[in-house]
Amino acid sequence: MNERIRAREVRLIDENGEMIGVMPPVRALDIARERNLDLVEISPTANPPVCKLMDYGRFKYDQAKKENEARKNQKTITLKEIRMRPRTDEHDVEVKTRKIQEFLAEGDKVRVSVQFRGAEMRHPDIGRKLLDGIADVLKGSAVIEKTPSMEGRMMSMIVSRAPGWEPPKKQAASPEKLRSNTTANGKVTETQEATDSSTPPKPALVADANDAAISQAES
Repeated sequence: MNERIRAREVRLIDENGEMIGVMPPVRALDIARERNLDLVEISPTANPPVCKLMDYGRFKYDQAKKENEARKNQKTITLKEIRMRPRTDEHDVEVKTRKIQEFLAEGDKVRVSVQFRGAEMRHPDIGRKLLDGIADVLKGSAVIEKTPSMEGRMMSMIVSRAPGWEPPKKQAASPEKLRSNTTANGKVTETQEATDSSTPPKPALVADANDAAISQAES
C-alpha cells in the first residue's frame, strides 16, 4: 500500500472502478494523494500489478463490520444430551423423544445415551434396541450422525436435524368451543362448551307464596 508498492509500473483503477492507465507507482501515489485516498495493490501477480484508489481505513472498517454481522447471524450449534436407563418405561421414553425433537427444532444436535449399571452391562442389546426404537420414531425429523456405540458404561448415538424438516406447529383450540370461567381465586380457566343440543336445558323453577297457597287449597 502507498509507498510500500515496489513494482516498476502499475495499472491504476480509480475509486469508482474506472481504468486510469499504466504508470509508475510514484505517479499513481500522487493521484491518490490529490484525492485524499490510498493506493492499494489489489492484484500483485498481474503484469503489471493492479492498484486501486480507495479509503483504506474505511475499507477495513466496512470489512470488519461485515464480518461482525456474519458472526451475529451464525447459529451456534450446541450438542445437547438426553440420558436414560435400559429399564426406562415407555412413557418416559416418549417424553424424552419429544424433548429430542424440541432440541432438533432449535437447530441443536442431540446425544442420546443409555447408561448401564452393574448386571445391566451384560445386556447391551437392550440399550441398542431402545436407541433403535427412538431412531425409528425420529425418522424424517432427524439424521443419525453417529450410530449407537458402546463407550464405557454408556451406549450413545448422535442425531441432528434432517434437512428440510420443519417442526409441527401447535394448533390453538377453536374459540367457538372455548369459554372463559373465573374461579374463586380470580384465575381464568378455559372449558369446552357442550355441543349436544339433543337435551334441552332444564327450566328454572320459580315458586312464590301465592302458588304455595293454591296448592294447599286444592289438596
